[in-house]
Amino acid sequence: MDMAISQGRPAATKIGIRQNMRQFILLIVVTAFVGGMVGMERSLIPELAEKVFHLASKTAMFSFIVAFGTTKAITNYYTGFFANKFGRKKLLVIGWLFALPIPWILMYAPSWNWIIAANILLGLNQGLAWSSTVVMKIDLAEDKNRGLAMGLNEFAGYFAVGMITFLVAFIAAKYGIRPYPFFVGVVFSVVGLVMSVFLIKDTRTHMAAASITAGKEGELQNVFWGTTLFNKNLSAITQAGLVNNMNDGMLWGLYPLLLYSKGFTLAQVGLVTAIYPACWGIGQLFSGRLGDYVAKKKLLFLGMFLQSLTLLALSTASALQFYIALSVILGLGKALVYPIFAAAIAENSHPQQRAQSIGIFRFWRDLGYAIGAILTGVLADVFSINAAIIIVGCITLLSAFVIQMRMRTSIQG
Repeated sequence: MDMAISQGRPAATKIGIRQNMRQFILLIVVTAFVGGMVGMERSLIPELAEKVFHLASKTAMFSFIVAFGTTKAITNYYTGFFANKFGRKKLLVIGWLFALPIPWILMYAPSWNWIIAANILLGLNQGLAWSSTVVMKIDLAEDKNRGLAMGLNEFAGYFAVGMITFLVAFIAAKYGIRPYPFFVGVVFSVVGLVMSVFLIKDTRTHMAAASITAGKEGELQNVFWGTTLFNKNLSAITQAGLVNNMNDGMLWGLYPLLLYSKGFTLAQVGLVTAIYPACWGIGQLFSGRLGDYVAKKKLLFLGMFLQSLTLLALSTASALQFYIALSVILGLGKALVYPIFAAAIAENSHPQQRAQSIGIFRFWRDLGYAIGAILTGVLADVFSINAAIIIVGCITLLSAFVIQMRMRTSIQG
């Protein structure tokens, strides 16, 4: 494989979803397992913090999200940086090795510091494994189907987050918070590792084939600063990714607590918090493909705008049905932007720099988890949960208008 790349003639490599269907499907399944690792703790960790470890401060409680988001962000960057050098598959396998201890730590952690340690490992797992599957699917897909590829990838991951969130909440309501709900993670980590080692193939030759066709046009002098700040399209997408995950980091920590404060049961909280990522996942089946035909700028603006309005409405909700409806709408707002982010970054990047640009974008995007957890933890402690939600809703609205003003071209799929 390396010889083919160095000689610049990976002629036998076929690019396209149909031409690589078996590998593409296997990568979708692996992504679902990666998402399931997050879903395993999505509705339970805030409950563990309050009921098992007796944490009262929201800032201290959300330290697990800060640990997860910061670790994942940094790992995303280095996954993109090393993807061409070491290969996507090696990074994917290493990501699953970090996942193996996570469920066992969550089951038997004697102190909150162990929960933070588990979330550092989860950040490493997600940064390596999820980023690798994103880059590999972009390598396999032809330009006209890149939105579809990202839609299927993110659907698999976030639908799994939603389903496993509901499953572990159901198990916890019946058998207790520990240890039984976390056995789901034992299965996912082992199966994900086995599949990655024995069934997944590297895709560097596909990247090399695309690079030959592209030539030198579109290369950035400095990939980090171009993606972060100076390229108008790439930087507009990047800031929206950060804000998108900032409000998701808030919801991860505050949403269950908000629902518990309204008197809802653990099962009801599990249902509402599962609907949001499930709709996020299902919606991406359609939005990703839509991004191949509709200007991506329009979808990004609409998705961020819809998220902001839903967050502002969330602060006024009281009835369970209202929360369910808002979770559906919020999930659809996420679905409109999430697969489009990666597809638009790939579309505006040279094939040789694509993995690095995606890694940089995902660095800033997932740093949003940490920013959202710190910001909303402080706001909730100083003011209230509702005040935190309103402020983040306003920031999300501002992000939508940054897309509208800064993206100078309407990117077509």
